Amino acid sequence: MAQPTIRKLYDAACSLKRFPHRGCIGQKEGTRELVVAPMPYIIVYGVERDVVHIFRVIHASRERA
Repeated sequence: MAQPTIRKLYDAACSLKRFPHRGCIGQKEGTRELVVAPMPYIIVYGVERDVVHIFRVIHASRERA
């Protein structure tokens, strides 16, 4: 069961290479957030010129710090 989840998260993260601004503006300055639907995961990332930095992958039910 873990393999399909990991694959979906990996594919979503890889899609940011081509479409880095597809996520919405994040809660913290300088970040963006990509909701991986229909799963309850959010990829928190930043875009710097032609580089995407993945900061965290969090479960949507977790309280963010």
